[in-house]
Amino acid sequence: MSIHKYELRAKAVQSMLCIGLDSAFEKLPERFHREDFPQFAFNLWLIEQTHPYVSAYKPNMAFYEARGDQGWRELHMTMDYLHEQHPDIYTICDAKRADIDSTNAGYVTAVFDRLGFDAVTLHPYLGREALEPFLERGDCIILCRTSNPGAGELQDLSVGGKPLWQVVAERVHDEWNTRGNCMLVVGATYPDELRQVRAIVGEMTLLVPGVGAQGGTVEDVIRVGRNTAGLGLIISASRSVIFADNPAEEARRLQAEMQRIAPK
Repeated sequence: MSIHKYELRAKAVQSMLCIGLDSAFEKLPERFHREDFPQFAFNLWLIEQTHPYVSAYKPNMAFYEARGDQGWRELHMTMDYLHEQHPDIYTICDAKRADIDSTNAGYVTAVFDRLGFDAVTLHPYLGREALEPFLERGDCIILCRTSNPGAGELQDLSVGGKPLWQVVAERVHDEWNTRGNCMLVVGATYPDELRQVRAIVGEMTLLVPGVGAQGGTVEDVIRVGRNTAGLGLIISASRSVIFADNPAEEARRLQAEMQRIAPK
C-alpha cells in the first residue's frame, strides 16, 4: 500500500512533517480573497513555501465542503497540483468518515478515485465490516486517541478493564490490519497514551496531530512514538504553520527539530 510512499519521502527529505491544509476561507490573508480561486491560491502558495520540508499534506474536508461546489473544485485543483508537481508527497484526506458499508463505497469513490488521496481518516465505531470498502482500497487511518481536550469522555471509558482507546489500538493492530494498510490517530497532547499505543502496535505508523497550536511538542512525540526504524510517525501541524508570518521558516524549523531529535 502507499504507506511505503510516505516512508520513502520521509527518508528522502529527513522529515516526518505533515502540514494540514486547513485553509479556512475566512482566515485567508486578504490578498487571496481577490483571487478567482482563493483557497487554491492559498494552498498553492503554502505548498511552494513548505514542500522541501514535508512528507505529507492533509487537507481537512470541512473547510472545502463549507463552500459547496466552489470549495470542492478548489480542493480538486489542489490535489491535481500535488499529483502533477509533487507526486512523491503523501496525501491524507482528513474526513473522519464512517457509515454502513454501502454508503462507505461512495466515500471510497470520492476520496480515492475522484480526488486521488493516498489515505483517509476514519471512525472505528461501526466496526471492521462497515469499513471494509476503505480497507480493501487504500491506507486507512483509524481514530484511536484524539488530541482534543474532551477526547476522554468516550475514549477513556473502561471496556473489559481497558480504556476504549486501547481496545481500538489492539483491535486494529491484531485484526483489521491484514493488508498492512492501517494506521492510527494518536494526539501529540497525550504522550503517555502515545507511548502505550506504540508498545501495542509495534511498527505500525501513527498519525499524530496536535503539534503547535494545540500544545503538543515534536520532542515528546518522537521520544515516545517512533518505531524501531526511527520512523512510524506522521507528525501533523496545521494552524501553527499555515497561518504563521513565514510558513516556510516554521516548516523548516520543525524539520530541523525532527532531524536534531532523531538524526538519520
